Amino acid sequence: MQRRDFLKLGAAGAGALAALGATASIGHGSEDDQASQRPAPRHKFKLKYAPHFGMFDNHAGRDRIDQLKFAADQGFTAWEDNGMKGNPPEVQEKLGQAMADLGMTMGVFVAHASFGEVTFAGRNKDVRDKVVEEIKDSVDVAKRCGAKWMTVVPDAYDQGVEWGYQTANCVELLRRCADVLEPHELVMVLEPLNWWTNHPGLFLNKIPQAYEICRAVDSPSCKILFDIYHQQIQEGNLIPNMDKAWDEIGYFQCGDNPGRNEPGTGEINFRNVFKHIHSKGYEGIVGMEHGKSQGGKAGEQKVIDEYVAADDF
Repeated sequence: MQRRDFLKLGAAGAGALAALGATASIGHGSEDDQASQRPAPRHKFKLKYAPHFGMFDNHAGRDRIDQLKFAADQGFTAWEDNGMKGNPPEVQEKLGQAMADLGMTMGVFVAHASFGEVTFAGRNKDVRDKVVEEIKDSVDVAKRCGAKWMTVVPDAYDQGVEWGYQTANCVELLRRCADVLEPHELVMVLEPLNWWTNHPGLFLNKIPQAYEICRAVDSPSCKILFDIYHQQIQEGNLIPNMDKAWDEIGYFQCGDNPGRNEPGTGEINFRNVFKHIHSKGYEGIVGMEHGKSQGGKAGEQKVIDEYVAADDF
């Protein structure tokens, strides 16, 4: 699944929820009463793995609060939703409250991504001002849903301009964005995306490049989103790159390669990778930004089982 598919899924979910009515979709009764009646989670994970809406809908149904409850019952303590920004404000608040009531940490939503446009790498003032406004809008979204992190993709590169100039342009705009986020203690995480399978022509594609940019921005509000799937394709050398960039990594996502499905379906030794992340004291989120290798309830159970196995270290 490509990021565009996840964004479409988020937008579709928002539309369905709005059509049903926010109150009807959120559920009934006191959350305190419901929480006191909930069974102990089936699994206790060492890391905060974060599913997304649609991952467990065969078990939980299409109601998104029910999906959160199902995930919490399985032991997942975090959640992410690329399309959160597309929800009505009242729904953002209700979903955020539901996560808080379940003891789940909200992960990333997409604050900015425009894959075909030269934004961060260019000098167009109107385009760059629009990016800053998107970040300002994202502050309100984060507050409503209880998020700390938001994904920023620096978009396409300019084939007619040297990389050094484009890097300087990117750093300058990111500093403007960081100035918006710092007073709120929010963090934009920059995601390098692979060229070879999913996103040819994007400006940011490697971890060392993201590290250089974050060092130059020099802000606690600008960090790296290390997507294990993308970096296995783009450059490999996963654990050494994690170690070299560690001080600037703010968030992880994962998916096995090839296929971008759950751990255990491809070539990555996720048990060792997760063990290494845990050994370094990481307390943040590992977003499950991938699909399922099988359909139906069996496919959803396989996702859970594979995370239990990968977390067994």
